Amino acid sequence: MNANSSGPGPAPHSAIEDAQGLLIGCLMVALAVCLFREAGLFTGGTTGVAFLLHYLAGYPLGAVLFVINLPFYVFGWRRLGRVFTLKTFAAVALLSLYVEVLPLWIGFSHLNAAFAAVMAGLLAGTGILILIRHGASLGGVTITAIYLQKTRGWRAGNVQMAVDLVILLAALAATDPRKALLSLLGAVAVNLVIGVNHRTDRYYGV
Repeated sequence: MNANSSGPGPAPHSAIEDAQGLLIGCLMVALAVCLFREAGLFTGGTTGVAFLLHYLAGYPLGAVLFVINLPFYVFGWRRLGRVFTLKTFAAVALLSLYVEVLPLWIGFSHLNAAFAAVMAGLLAGTGILILIRHGASLGGVTITAIYLQKTRGWRAGNVQMAVDLVILLAALAATDPRKALLSLLGAVAVNLVIGVNHRTDRYYGV
């Protein structure tokens, strides 16, 4: 279907479809977070800030991730609507739970850091894309990026990448240059998936 075609508009996602989107999307991102953490790497967005606090202060990653997103819900409620904000709240809560539970289910005897950066980035980007297409996000930077795409026409992936770069530069204070560069590689993979696949002129589902 293209922008010039006639006929009925796209059918909205059902509640069951949205539920599976949140469950699967958050699980993919949580697995990415586990890969990043196992390799001692960072990622961008509010998750990157949570990683900084986790590495530097030893706070539980899932709990920090949930708490630091709380202020963004007010902005999301006012600018992007009640439904989007409630879905985002559910997604962040689910991700926070997954991040704490997954290490009880999986472990790594060997993990190449470069592979972890790329694979985690692709997983996280795909999971975030699923959430966006079901009217949700993982809060923080993503809320701002979606708002700017809707109101200014700025590509969400480009906005996310710019903020991620700032956060990853800050990560230099908590890690060595090699891990910082690998973390940057992971951020590029995340935003490549989002930037290529999340385009309002191509996707018409709601």
